[in-house]
Amino acid sequence: MSVIDSLIAFTFAATLLTLTPGLDTALILRTAAVEGRSQAFKAAFGINTGCLIWGAAVAFGLGALVAVSELAYAILKYCGAAYLCWLGLNMLFRPRTAVFSVADEDKKQNWFIRGMLGNVLNPKMGIFYVSFLPQFIPHGQPLIIWTFGLVMIHVVLGTVWSTTLIAATRPLSSFLRKEAVIRWMDRTTGVVFLLFATRLALSKR
Repeated sequence: MSVIDSLIAFTFAATLLTLTPGLDTALILRTAAVEGRSQAFKAAFGINTGCLIWGAAVAFGLGALVAVSELAYAILKYCGAAYLCWLGLNMLFRPRTAVFSVADEDKKQNWFIRGMLGNVLNPKMGIFYVSFLPQFIPHGQPLIIWTFGLVMIHVVLGTVWSTTLIAATRPLSSFLRKEAVIRWMDRTTGVVFLLFATRLALSKR
């Protein structure tokens, strides 16, 4: 896969993932509706910061694994493929009917910290980055630089989506909470995950 092909493929996949309703979407919608735009932007910035923290951990940790052991690389590859397959099958055959609810919190709390910790304390985020990002790094390209570059694309997409949610909280909130919309997005993402799992399992170093 060429550099351009990798960037286009990752941007498409990351866009689909960003648009899929989840805890981050629920947090931003709830904060924008209850606390106001300013607090919602703080929560969104915190979520993006969490992505960067995970990206840094994955970049350096994955680089060490790839450098020292062919076996470690193979184990990581198959574990990542298995995780993506499991995630894809669950989303395909067990799509949600509602986004996650976010409990009311003290209005005085720091929403930046709330958003960041929501990502940093979620180990699935790290596992997902480990299994997902390497598929879009062209052969022979510097791992750390590309990992941070792809994470930044994800962050930019997340920022655009968060801004859109905050700017149009009411109509988008109503639309995203429709059962048919959530089912369709979950199932579509599940199919994409299964395709990526197959590609990762069959890929060579």
